[in-house]
Amino acid sequence: MSQPADGSPLPSVLRNPRFGAFWLGSLLSNIGTWMQSVAEPWLLLNMGGSSFVLGLDAFAMNAPFWILALLGGILADRGDRRRVIFFFQGIQMLCPIVIIALVGLGWLQIWMIVAVSLVVGITDALSMPAFSSLIPSIVTEEELKPALALNSIQFNLSRILGPAIAGLMMLRYGYLWCFGANALSYIPFFLSIHWLAPQAGSAEQVVAEPQKAGSAIEGIKAIVAGQKTGWVLLSIFGTAFFCGPLITFTPVIVKSILHADVKEFGGLLAAFGIGGILGPVLILLLSKHVDAMNLSLTAAVIYGLFLMGVPAVGATWQLGLLLICSGFLLTVANTSANTYLQSQANDQSRGQTASLYMLAMRGGLSLGNLMTGLAISVSSVRLAFVLNGVAALCLQGLLFRRILRKDASDV
Repeated sequence: MSQPADGSPLPSVLRNPRFGAFWLGSLLSNIGTWMQSVAEPWLLLNMGGSSFVLGLDAFAMNAPFWILALLGGILADRGDRRRVIFFFQGIQMLCPIVIIALVGLGWLQIWMIVAVSLVVGITDALSMPAFSSLIPSIVTEEELKPALALNSIQFNLSRILGPAIAGLMMLRYGYLWCFGANALSYIPFFLSIHWLAPQAGSAEQVVAEPQKAGSAIEGIKAIVAGQKTGWVLLSIFGTAFFCGPLITFTPVIVKSILHADVKEFGGLLAAFGIGGILGPVLILLLSKHVDAMNLSLTAAVIYGLFLMGVPAVGATWQLGLLLICSGFLLTVANTSANTYLQSQANDQSRGQTASLYMLAMRGGLSLGNLMTGLAISVSSVRLAFVLNGVAALCLQGLLFRRILRKDASDV
């Protein structure tokens, strides 16, 4: 793919029709996902679920990454990534339909919602490494950084549009419409993935030789063995574990502290998405001037400081401001970390690299949600997030200090 005359890869990415179709299909699908993400916790709370139940539901959706993410990476590197996505995301498409059917039959119970979330987590764990490793296969190496940043923008744009639409839909029509919209949102996503299929006889159609289990494990060990790579993965895990639960338990903050309702909750999730859009913009501006790993760790350290501000929240606008800053910092931290990891990977190990990133992020989030839910149940939401913020600040500060020492010793 030729570069534009000014040498900037960004316009080239935006003119890439394959990336554009992938971007739009992912956006529409993520809007549906966020609509259900707004409806589901409120459905659980209205059914009598506690803070622990919310944490358990989030745990069920993320815990499978601990067991299956690495297998998902191997599947992504062994065969056609599009088929992997079609199969497992097709199963996931049925999950909101199951919820609707259970409600219609009058059989829905809390444990059933958690069970469906577990199925979503399993299919995500097995398909997300293939999804994440698709981007490097449809853009050039020079376009990778802006492509990842733009993909992060679409995710956070969906975080704005999804909750906004869900809030209006729930107030007017009810919860089930959000689940239905999520099921329908898979259709344009599948069409975009189908359009990415390579032409017969093209070089892209050649499938890499399947890896043996032993060689795949050795490849994963080699990725983790890199000292800086290991630190980056630990930083991603720490951010997910200590800071990620802020979004999961925002309904608790809204309902128990601010005494607000679902309308305010949807707007607050949108505020987090606004911050998430601003983060990739900063990355695009600084990508040529700042090391991705240092930028990731800096954002992670500051995120820990902001998390300690949860106890000071006394109004919806204050929580909204906190969530804007949190969305900005989380996106900068994770997108920069992913950029660094993908820049170190080759075509034969992109799926495994993506699986390690997903394992650190979603696995850390699963444990963080469970532990934070327990902490809130035995203490308070304010104390739980103060402790999370202190722990995040200490961990990320230590990692940053080690990397600065390593860089100084390499000079």
